[in-house]
Amino acid sequence: MVQLTDFDVLTFDCYGTLIDWESGIRAALKPWRERVGIQVNDDQFVEAFGRHEWVQETETPDMPYPGILARVLKRMAAEWGVDVTETETLAFGRSVGDWPAFPDSTAALQYLKQHYKLVILSNIDRESFRHSNARLRVDFDHIFTAQDIGSYKPDPRNFHYMVDRLAEAGLRKEKILHTAESLYHDHVPAQKLGLASNWIYRRHAQPGFGATRVPDEDVRPHFRFDSMADFAAAHRAMAHAA
Repeated sequence: MVQLTDFDVLTFDCYGTLIDWESGIRAALKPWRERVGIQVNDDQFVEAFGRHEWVQETETPDMPYPGILARVLKRMAAEWGVDVTETETLAFGRSVGDWPAFPDSTAALQYLKQHYKLVILSNIDRESFRHSNARLRVDFDHIFTAQDIGSYKPDPRNFHYMVDRLAEAGLRKEKILHTAESLYHDHVPAQKLGLASNWIYRRHAQPGFGATRVPDEDVRPHFRFDSMADFAAAHRAMAHAA
């Protein structure tokens, strides 16, 4: 049976797993949403974001994430038949640094840092992640971004790139536990590559998949926790029992 203590490296998705991107998206777009009078609930709002985000990332895989966000907002406006200004799209593109960390992310990461190498694999650009990293307050051992790779998850290129770079650092694939919220963006491609995965099910108390896409094939993560705090607590209990 696979145990949390079998791994040396935790590779993380960031947005939706460590950073509360749905709250950040809603807050960043609240002035626009109120100005144009969009009458949908919060779940429908972030679901619309998710629908357009993955299409835009597929169409423009080499576009830095601020540009993706700006294009996504234009797509959302077109879907609802409302206007959006260039100022609003550019502001949304710059908003990532304002997105909050989940309240348990920092403490959990600081604990896990004592037991694992910590790695980021994120659909983001370096500059935006720099602001998010300041909120997380932990030093990651490696950071791999869509900007570095030239494609966005779930493209398998991103996972191969990460595994290859970690192998160059002497970190073996079988010792990696990929930790993420999105089944579609992370767990499906991780499973195809033979990586063990850990589902942080942030939306366990909410319906649907929110800003992520519904997985298009069966996926079975090796572990599931409802929060990073639960993950850290499970590791602590297992380590103490050993």
